[in-house]
Amino acid sequence: MDISVTYERDWGVGWIAAEPAFMQRACHALAHDGGVWLIDPVDGDGLEERIAPLGEVRGVLQLLDRHGRDGAALARRHGVPLLETPFDRVAGAPFEPIAVLRRRRWCETALWWPERRALVVAEALGTARYFPAPGARVGVHPTLRLTPPRALAGREAEHLLVGHGPPLHGADVAEAVRAAIERATREIPRWLAGLPRARRRTRPAA
Repeated sequence: MDISVTYERDWGVGWIAAEPAFMQRACHALAHDGGVWLIDPVDGDGLEERIAPLGEVRGVLQLLDRHGRDGAALARRHGVPLLETPFDRVAGAPFEPIAVLRRRRWCETALWWPERRALVVAEALGTARYFPAPGARVGVHPTLRLTPPRALAGREAEHLLVGHGPPLHGADVAEAVRAAIERATREIPRWLAGLPRARRRTRPAA
C-alpha cells in the first residue's frame, strides 16, 4: 500500500493511505520517552523506516471500534499489545483518554496529549473533504452533526490529528475545533451543498 507522509516531527509521524482515496485514512505514530504508539495504523511501503527513528513500538491503539485497519498485524509484528476502544489510561503513554461515544454501533475514544497540546480523534472530527462545510478546515462526522461531540471542545489544542484527512497545526486549531462542533447542526445545508464538489476533487483520474 502506498502512503503519503503528512507530518514528521521529533514526537510523531503521520501518514495517509493511498486507497481508498476518498476516505483519506490517516494514521499516526506518536513518540514519548523512547516509546512509540501506533494510532489506527494502515501498513504501507516504507512505514517501518519512517517510524524507526522515533523509538521502540510499545503498543497499537484502536480508537474506533470499526477501525481495525492493520492494527492487529502491526501489533503482532512488533510483539506489542493491541488496545481496542474503550480503554483507560495507557501504561507508560502520555495520553489522556476521552470518551467520545459509547453506543452499541459506535464506540470511540479520543486522546489528549497535554505536553504537546495534541488532540487525536479517529472519526468524530475530520479534515477529509467530506467532513467540513465549505470554507471550514475541520468538520464533525456527517452522522454526528445533529449530536456533535462536545467532549472534544474543551481542549486548547495546537495539533489536531484525525483519522480521516491531513492534520491541523497552529494556534488557531482549538478555535477551529470549537467552531466545527458549535456550528455542526446549523451548517448542515452548507455542508450538503459542498458534497458534490468534495467528491469531484477526490475522484481518481481516468
